[in-house]
Amino acid sequence: MVQLTINNIKVNAEEGMTILDAAKTVGIKVPTLCHLKDLFPSGACRICSVEVKEHRGLTPACAFPIYEGMVVETNSPRVRVARKTIVELLIENHPQDCLICVRNKNCELQDLSETYGVREHRYVGEKKEHAIDISSASMERDPAKCILCGRCVRVCHEVQKIGAIDFTGRGFTSTVTTPYNKGLNVSDCILCGQCILVCPTAALREKSTLKEVASALNNKNKFVVVQVAPAVRATLGEEYNMPLGTDVTGQLVTGLRRLGFKKVFDTNFAADLTIMEEATELISRINNGGILPMFTSCCPGWVKFIEQENPELLGHVSSCKSPHEMEGAVLKTYYAKKMGIDPKDIFVVSIMPCTVKKFESNRAELSEESLHDVDAVLTTRELVRFFKIAGIEFSELPNDQFDNPLGESTGAAAIFGTSGGVMEAALRTAYYKMTGSNLASVDFEAVRGANSLKEATVNINGLDINIAVVNGIGGVKPLLEQIQNGVSKYHFIEVMACPGGCINGGGQPIHQKAEKIQKRMRALYQIDANTKMRNSHENESVKILYKEFLGEPNSHKAHEILHTHYTDRKKILNS
Repeated sequence: MVQLTINNIKVNAEEGMTILDAAKTVGIKVPTLCHLKDLFPSGACRICSVEVKEHRGLTPACAFPIYEGMVVETNSPRVRVARKTIVELLIENHPQDCLICVRNKNCELQDLSETYGVREHRYVGEKKEHAIDISSASMERDPAKCILCGRCVRVCHEVQKIGAIDFTGRGFTSTVTTPYNKGLNVSDCILCGQCILVCPTAALREKSTLKEVASALNNKNKFVVVQVAPAVRATLGEEYNMPLGTDVTGQLVTGLRRLGFKKVFDTNFAADLTIMEEATELISRINNGGILPMFTSCCPGWVKFIEQENPELLGHVSSCKSPHEMEGAVLKTYYAKKMGIDPKDIFVVSIMPCTVKKFESNRAELSEESLHDVDAVLTTRELVRFFKIAGIEFSELPNDQFDNPLGESTGAAAIFGTSGGVMEAALRTAYYKMTGSNLASVDFEAVRGANSLKEATVNINGLDINIAVVNGIGGVKPLLEQIQNGVSKYHFIEVMACPGGCINGGGQPIHQKAEKIQKRMRALYQIDANTKMRNSHENESVKILYKEFLGEPNSHKAHEILHTHYTDRKKILNS
């Protein structure tokens, strides 16, 4: 232990801690902008500057290690003046449009301005002019709002290991941009949105489709339906100051009905449907000498990555559409026929925790005769804005149930929203299909948790099936290299682009609470544990769908409706 003094308080802290961490142990908050937990400190923004006795200049608390006898002042007049000056300088080179900004009241620069009492413009000078990049179907990039904290760059390079954006220029001309300052649509970006989650301002944000959805709801000729992803129900409550991990499923359904949607369906239904198709596909590959290992295809960020980086390995990716695309496809075929509605009149909206789902819904190969499975995607954040516009007090809403027949689901579907959930759900059904009986215990603890790579071996009918779960796209490259070198031991691999899975997707509520991922995960596992049916093959509505419409899993009809193909995007990007 190291003993030091912070603001006249004696502190016993662990050796190796920074001043920032030591201050937290005694309830002293030091502001930060460039700092990201679990990444090596950069000390770039200097907003965390503190005074250390016998040091001539101010010291960055996030990057300076403590030592025995250190004396620190985090709130001296000199420190306060320095921090306020930094904030003022940032503001003067920042658009003065807080009232119309998407991050109004959820902006770290705005918060710091309030904290340090910035009430006037003291530094007036030249401002940088930048064009907004709206080239992507999922995200917008506004360099004018960038404060050069570098958090987006670090997440993209160090966590996701994509490197789609970086610093360019020096001094006043410094900016964060793509290679050659081209649009995100022609960069290596996989549109995962992790950069949005760490951006302190609105320099990075989702491309909103609220206007399109509102227009559809006001169109009397459109039958507008909505579906909700599993992860959204475990995160939406955070925007209404509910405890992390609160399950708001029932209130969510009520709120969507009050917005005017004709039907409210559960994407969990299609998650069960996905498992029926994917588990059958896996078994077929194992039994018939198909391409192994097989990758899951539920995450469009991961699919975009392999299309761009390793298109030669696309044969390893399951041909199944993602759950919300399957739900849309079933709505515009089976449901449309059953209800006597022209598919062209059905407008399908997906409420997703993800930004890249917007890109996915516009993929050309996912449409048939220009009719897309999903017409619009709203992120969790966009839905919150929609509720506010409509005057819906979400926390006061009563509970309601999803519509059927496309609203029934099992516990296996609920865990799709967390890393390892797709793998766990698929194994439950694969085991049943190969043995004729359910597992005695359906909980696969080995694929749960936050490790970047989770591995297990499952014995089914004497066959050892080796599985892996990649938690965050940054950990997938070694596995791809193993396949390229012919040394992969796996049969089945799940990849989720966002660390933690969809519960930490790029469209989720923005805040930097360290425990959010664990509590969101716990909520989905609790939903699974509390559900009577915990295996996808037990879903009665899915059984009826196959009996009345699809035939068998992986049948010709099922492939027409529920499966897709992929694109060599490396060739497109290089052309």
